[in-house]
Amino acid sequence: MLKHIILDVGGTLTDGGVYYDNTGNELKKFCTKDGTGIIAAQTVGIKIIVLTGRECYATTRRLKELGVTEQYQGVKNKVEWLKNWFTSHSLNKDEVGYIGDDINDLAPMKLCGYIGCPADACTEVKDIADYVSPIAGGHGAARDVIENYLKDQLLWNKAIAEAYGAGI
Repeated sequence: MLKHIILDVGGTLTDGGVYYDNTGNELKKFCTKDGTGIIAAQTVGIKIIVLTGRECYATTRRLKELGVTEQYQGVKNKVEWLKNWFTSHSLNKDEVGYIGDDINDLAPMKLCGYIGCPADACTEVKDIADYVSPIAGGHGAARDVIENYLKDQLLWNKAIAEAYGAGI
């Protein structure tokens, strides 16, 4: 079973667009459905780690709302970061999943034991994914990947019941 799921932001938790207002602030649109998946994973003891090459206050704010305490923004070399993180946490690849969408996620994904991606991920990522969501990035794909994994582990109903009191 996974202990951690690493999430990319641009193109995974968002639609990949970068929006700027007239004062230069960067804006992002997050799908609340992804929040449900993140909370479900955390409820059954899977720690969510966010790893992204960009830095944005909107990302910090959204992740804080979801209780994601480990977020690493501005990471330019995800492979080097991930190798160091694996070593410092004494983890093996089967304990870590990765949800991402583009070429910059490809090499770090190969270090992980479970790989998921949105429907609009690049072909190279889809080719190595354990699960390709039928949903595009930024529209609930991360939740779908997490839900699919938790259902495979027979944990989805438990997670939803505990997190939301929903008896399904």
